[in-house]
Amino acid sequence: MQIEQQLGDIQNVVDDVLKLALSKGATQAEASMSKVQGIAVSSRMQEVENVEFTNDGGLGISVYVGKRKGSASTADLSKAALTLAVEKAVDIARYTSEDPCTGLADEDLIATEFPDLDLYHPEELNTENAIKIAIEAETAAMNYDPRITNSDGASYNANLGMRVYGNTHGINAGYPSSRYSLSCMVIGAQDGDMQRDYAYTVSRKAALLQSAASVGEDAAKATVDRLGARKINTANVPVLLHRDIASSLFGHYVGAISGGSLYRRSSFLLDSLGKQVFPEWLNIEERPFIKGGLASSSFDNEGVACSDMTIVEAGQLATYLYTTYSSRKLNTRSNGHAGGIHNWLVGDTGQSDAELLKDMGTGLFVTELMGQGVNGVTGDYSRGAAGYWVENGVIQYPVHEVTIAGNLKDMFKGIVAIGAEKDVRGSVQTGSVLIDQMKIAGS
Repeated sequence: MQIEQQLGDIQNVVDDVLKLALSKGATQAEASMSKVQGIAVSSRMQEVENVEFTNDGGLGISVYVGKRKGSASTADLSKAALTLAVEKAVDIARYTSEDPCTGLADEDLIATEFPDLDLYHPEELNTENAIKIAIEAETAAMNYDPRITNSDGASYNANLGMRVYGNTHGINAGYPSSRYSLSCMVIGAQDGDMQRDYAYTVSRKAALLQSAASVGEDAAKATVDRLGARKINTANVPVLLHRDIASSLFGHYVGAISGGSLYRRSSFLLDSLGKQVFPEWLNIEERPFIKGGLASSSFDNEGVACSDMTIVEAGQLATYLYTTYSSRKLNTRSNGHAGGIHNWLVGDTGQSDAELLKDMGTGLFVTELMGQGVNGVTGDYSRGAAGYWVENGVIQYPVHEVTIAGNLKDMFKGIVAIGAEKDVRGSVQTGSVLIDQMKIAGS
């Protein structure tokens, strides 16, 4: 069946469900429906460990009876099951307390244009090929160095999906998408020390994935480089967060400026709009319409149109992120962030990672973060870390079992530089981040 026909069939189901909701007494309704086909293959020690096929679909509906809301979902897409889901949602709404902020997004915010964002590149879900790719990555890793002694496995995933959203303001739109990924993790041993590390690649197009052999070799190299890791003494030193993990720093920023945190008064960036949060040279842009982007979309999970936005301008907090509900709680309007962010492009200061190490001089180059010791209310930050000790801009030896600590407000303002070599494998695209000083708790 052609993808356009499948999409049309899903839109017809959504349309029928919305009409049914109105006929059952709802004053407003919204529904989303998804279908996913996929394959996941994992290998361990170059033998097939697991093969999984996915063929899932489901529909979720929310109805509003005045200012009362009810929701239901079903994986059974028969007419009887859909009718039952609608009836249950309406019943729930009738017994729910009124909430003046509930309801669909404002009609004038709903998306009306749906450009092709080049998100769908289907490949045959071929088990033999998937197995071959996973084992090739693992074989390359195991053959890289005799110190690679064991494997936590390689995994290849391919997913072809489709999402449709509709509501009674008139939107009924959707798009197909594809996503392919390959990862590998191995274990190395030397003089009684054991370390592990990994590498991965992800893309909308299977052909754009890093080669299986290079993924395996990258995982092995990262593991070997960590052998002989030491503890270090407690100190206050500059910290360079490798680009692979630097996006997590901006992930905490996303949480702090999200409407849900703001109306609950649970953010360390309350009342900070227009205030200096980062250095003056730093800008962050949101670009939802990047062709083939991993976080591209023309509308959010409530049908609100996405748009290009400046998130941070000259280091100042330029906008908060609102959903329909959070915007009404805060007496403003949604800006299309139900379901998350859409391709953040973090500015940089132009250096390579090698140049950032020289700029840092002596300090800690962090390549792995562990634990969840971050307080979104106060901004206090404390996480386990591993990486490399650096002196005079040169890596000296690997480091493990340390904790890096600070406060996110100070860390944001203390960003000295951001590298030009970007990690583009997620919704935040950033280079490595150099912070002027953090507390390192070691032995």
